[in-house]
Amino acid sequence: MPMKIKNALKYSAIGASLAILAGCATVAEEDVRSMVNEAKADASEARSIAEEALATANEAHDTARQAQADADAALEASQRNSEEIDRMFQKSMYK
Repeated sequence: MPMKIKNALKYSAIGASLAILAGCATVAEEDVRSMVNEAKADASEARSIAEEALATANEAHDTARQAQADADAALEASQRNSEEIDRMFQKSMYK
């Protein structure tokens, strides 16, 4: 009988150890899952912020392009006016 009790105690200790290890492994797995989910949420938020920044940058680029086109048109008009004034001055000098 003492041998059966020893074996029972051994198996009980082994079973308890396995149960504890399995519990720790489960907790660790849950922690890892939680960390993964947090990382996914952070990545999703970062992506959203990046997409918003890209949209803002594209708008700024379009605005800058339009401003450059307006400046080029104003410069061209100014040059035409300057040429016209020069021609008018030349005509008045010849009269």
